[in-house]
Amino acid sequence: MRASTVIFDCDSTLSAIEGIESISHGNAEIEALTRAAMDGAVALEAVYGARLEIARPSREAVDRLGHDYTDRLMPDARAVIAALRSEGVRVRIMSGGLLPAVRRMGRELGFDDEDIAAVDVRFDAAGRYAGYDTTSPLARAGGKGELVCLWRRSLPSPIILVGDGATDAEAVPALDAFVAYCGVVERPSVVAVADYVIRSESLAPVLPIALEREPVDDGYHELYRKGLALLGSPDRKN
Repeated sequence: MRASTVIFDCDSTLSAIEGIESISHGNAEIEALTRAAMDGAVALEAVYGARLEIARPSREAVDRLGHDYTDRLMPDARAVIAALRSEGVRVRIMSGGLLPAVRRMGRELGFDDEDIAAVDVRFDAAGRYAGYDTTSPLARAGGKGELVCLWRRSLPSPIILVGDGATDAEAVPALDAFVAYCGVVERPSVVAVADYVIRSESLAPVLPIALEREPVDDGYHELYRKGLALLGSPDRKN
């Protein structure tokens, strides 16, 4: 199956960091809440606001997070996105992270703002945390599936999602294929529902999964073959 659209998660997928944990400098309570939600032990909405109330990130901290996302991009992320675009594949980012930070990273990768979905955050006049968009589907369980269904009205199919957590796995019924990315963290419950599994740090295997053949552009042949070698076989879980 050749993909017409590839959607990437941000935290622990495009970038090696978990944004809210990075902002909170490894706060143990926040880490535990994040782990519970990403493992599927609790619904995202049960922890989303609680984590932000603990961290209370300032505008400056969120802006800095955007730079950190970019600095910690996974190996071959830029090249894979460029190769997909060169093949006419639509590419989007869908994240439960904070929109200003995810958007900053996305712009570095050549995304238009309308191709980036995340949870917006508010600040007061002094730049202090003042809440988040509680209506966002990406701040609740099942929200990524809802958004994929909405996007299907304008995006070409087949649609593939690449992600690492339970919130990504929840979108499986709305997808044509789901890729569990385990290059940062592997979650058995996510792997169990995936069509493909990537265990390398490199995102290069996304290319042979998404394409039926080597890219037309000679500049991406080596990347494609690297991805194929890391994947093992694009026709089965690895």
